[in-house]
Amino acid sequence: MAKILLTGMGASPGNIEGTARLFYSGDDPSSFEEGNILVTTITDPTMVTAMVRAAAIITDIGGITSHPAILSREMGIPCVVNTKEATQKIKNGMRIRVDGQKGKVYVLD
Repeated sequence: MAKILLTGMGASPGNIEGTARLFYSGDDPSSFEEGNILVTTITDPTMVTAMVRAAAIITDIGGITSHPAILSREMGIPCVVNTKEATQKIKNGMRIRVDGQKGKVYVLD
């Protein structure tokens, strides 16, 4: 059973379940595995190589016109921005569900 872990702003619709991976500017994009869910403070252009491998994106900050929101919509993957504390509550390897329409992130049991 899934329970709500975070609520933010739905920035790109879709639902996906996967493995969380914390990723920050300056991290090696080649280390980001295809299909993981990218969790970060905010994305920037240096992270695009990792972003295109992501199943979804979750950020601490950002709005509907922020970098992660726009790129997620272009790539057709779910995105939740402005969660305020994703990088504190989500740990590497956690199984989570992202609802990019409602802006909700669920932890899976």
